Amino acid sequence: MPWKESSVMDERIKFIGCLLAGEKMAQVCREFGISRVTGHKIWNRYKGDGARGIYDRSRAPHKHPNQLPFEIEQLIVRLKKEKPKWGEPKIRELVRNKYPDVKLPAISTVHCVLDRHQLVEKTRKSNKYHATATYLSEPQEPNDLWCTDFKGKFRIKNGNYCFPLTISDFVSRYIISCEALNNTEINPCFAVFEEAFGEYGMPVAIRSDNGAPFAGGNSLWNLTKLSVWWIRLGIKLERINPGSPQENGRHERMHRTLKLEATNPSISNLLQQQERFDNFRKEFNYERPHQAIGMKCPATKYKKSVRKYEGLPDITYPGYDKTLMISNCGRICFRNQKIHVSSAFANQLIGLKEVDSGIWQVDFMSYTLGFFDEENNKFIPCDDPFGFNKLLLI
Repeated sequence: MPWKESSVMDERIKFIGCLLAGEKMAQVCREFGISRVTGHKIWNRYKGDGARGIYDRSRAPHKHPNQLPFEIEQLIVRLKKEKPKWGEPKIRELVRNKYPDVKLPAISTVHCVLDRHQLVEKTRKSNKYHATATYLSEPQEPNDLWCTDFKGKFRIKNGNYCFPLTISDFVSRYIISCEALNNTEINPCFAVFEEAFGEYGMPVAIRSDNGAPFAGGNSLWNLTKLSVWWIRLGIKLERINPGSPQENGRHERMHRTLKLEATNPSISNLLQQQERFDNFRKEFNYERPHQAIGMKCPATKYKKSVRKYEGLPDITYPGYDKTLMISNCGRICFRNQKIHVSSAFANQLIGLKEVDSGIWQVDFMSYTLGFFDEENNKFIPCDDPFGFNKLLLI
């Protein structure tokens, strides 16, 4: 009869004992109900290795030609500890960049190594939602579009709040600026953008949300002095829909990485926090590979803009009847009448042209802001001279 699994070793010992007693192989095999091939196999093992040969042998291969070398495994572990927030694809790319002569393991192998060393953070799986804003521009080259926003506020150890103002290039994901400010007022933002324009040139367009200082809730057309300055420089404005941060999703994703790697633990003061932001920006741009751009670093995709920043260009209105300066409070004085336009245009020149008897067209650069009715002393603004409603209503 065939071997009984529960007493297989006993049966093999009895089988060998019968052969040692002088019985024939064929007879013993029939008695134990096994083939002569199996019988000879057990007998040959016994003759070669003695009693040890009749025990079950491991089916595992003696050699593992594809096993990851110990040194490479330790390298992966070390790099992960240096970059604890990086995932397997980025760690693998870091191995490629730092050690080009090393045979690159698969991403799944890197994951197995990190999991074996308990370096994989377990996260709940969620359905990925990829939202796209079809009415916003679709830039193709670096500097076609910059994205900007404040990455919330957080308190530092001295009790003050830090407001990180960030600017990034849409196509390359390159972080143009990351500044630790102590408020969201317009004035410090001017300096940040002026420095960015001076170093990298000017973009074709800037995308922001509808919050301060990029937009003003109570001003005409929701403009601020900052956004009017961008218009003066020939930069187009793009605004996402209110409550729709996914329409600036690439920038928001960068903010999540910024929060993980550059805001915890809390730092003592803004100078130290700025140093941390500078280090993060350098790593993000020049070391950290990005899956959306083929595991390249943003710095390999970004190039400076050909549109040089040389300050504000002069505004002239040839062929207009009047050229007036808007006051600090947003008004113009015309024929002893005070006309309120918008404080966002303070200290900006506008052109007036009489298009009908007592009806004056009010222009800022190439944009028609509205019409002034001289008889009724009333300024009637245009609905949307800058195209914002087209963006927000589609």
